[in-house]
Amino acid sequence: MTNTPHILVIDDEPQILRAMRTILTEKGFKVTTASRGEEGLTLAATTEPDLIVLDLGLPDMDGVEVCSRLREWTPVPIIILSVRDSERDKVAALDMGADDYLTKPFGIEELLARVRVALRHSGRASETQSKVVKAGLLTIDLVWHIVKRGDEEIKLTGTEYKLLAYLAANHGRVLTHQSILTHVWGPADADHTEYLRVYMRQLRKKLEVDPERPQFILTEPGIGYRFIADE
Repeated sequence: MTNTPHILVIDDEPQILRAMRTILTEKGFKVTTASRGEEGLTLAATTEPDLIVLDLGLPDMDGVEVCSRLREWTPVPIIILSVRDSERDKVAALDMGADDYLTKPFGIEELLARVRVALRHSGRASETQSKVVKAGLLTIDLVWHIVKRGDEEIKLTGTEYKLLAYLAANHGRVLTHQSILTHVWGPADADHTEYLRVYMRQLRKKLEVDPERPQFILTEPGIGYRFIADE
């Protein structure tokens, strides 16, 4: 993290963006703003903020989807902005990897306190995630959603890619069945391990030289799966 923490605010309300820029700039933060989800995703990839403040009610895509896509490739702290009647969306965003939430309307001091806590947690985290994960001949670009074996692009369905991206972004870690199902299919399907077995079999057929003896997607019996990437 730089000496001047950089905060990306994604919200479609002009008055919120103006207020956040003014408040955070006065407190010594660098601030970048976006009013749409796709714009926010692009800025997150190109400007590499230290913290993201994300509204759930965006005009072009759901804030939960923005959170999910960010978590495919970055561990940057995410603070969700939510109105009181969006409890389900708020919980979904937290399940997708958001770190905290603020309910609109919120106080300035509460906002600053949440920002300070998130940045402290981020500063203590020594691990970083790469936007491009390599495993043997496989290359997985987590920003542009491109998977290649050598120079050949591998075509994956949306669900197959989301599954692979979650595994690759957390390479080296054992991911439980429940955490994978929650991230890829949602909390309501956290116990449907049959989904996972079917898609894991399909993914291995497309990625592994010998799907019966996988080198990249390893099974942790009774627990989950682990993706093995190059060091």
